[in-house]
Amino acid sequence: MKCASARFPLTLLAAYALVWIALAIAPMDRRSWFLENLLVLPFVAVLTLTWRRFAFSNASYVLIAIYLCVHAFGAHYTYRQAPLGDWLRAAFELQRNPFDRIGHGAFGLLLAYPLREIVGRVAGVPGAHVYWLLIAALLALSSVFEVIEAVVAEIVSPGAGPAWLGAQGDEWDTQLDMAAALGGACAAMLTACLIERMTARTPAVTPP
Repeated sequence: MKCASARFPLTLLAAYALVWIALAIAPMDRRSWFLENLLVLPFVAVLTLTWRRFAFSNASYVLIAIYLCVHAFGAHYTYRQAPLGDWLRAAFELQRNPFDRIGHGAFGLLLAYPLREIVGRVAGVPGAHVYWLLIAALLALSSVFEVIEAVVAEIVSPGAGPAWLGAQGDEWDTQLDMAAALGGACAAMLTACLIERMTARTPAVTPP
């Protein structure tokens, strides 16, 4: 499923750009939206500029695009006010809007496979070790982003960082966000492992 030309990733990029522009219009909190997008644009720029030297598979580009759209949606509504989260809270009688958990879970679930391609091609980690390495790497990345968010929140809103971050009164918000990312990464790697084993067991069809 390697990306043979620039057409497919450019199509995804154009589609994401339309989504991002639409959700950049009148967000719930412009300052929060700006800070949420600080790392997004450099990330997209790096993917675009390094395409010829390191092209992901089409599957990875789709997963990355879906995650970026989820993040754009959450940033527009500051995550804690996302309509989908409000619906889930009402439907399941939850105490808080859970959309930020969905975002963190998507981080692990959707970015694990693209990261696996990087590790596989650059580091060449053999066998099943790559699965554990990726799960640990995604958990580490999640913790790094939590620290960055906490520092930025304290700079932007001294003394009210947890509230600005959307903790919604949950003192374990950071740990549960990381657990959501860990769960997503584990699910992604389990799925990848099962698919690869099933593919390996499928006999090749030899033309007559």
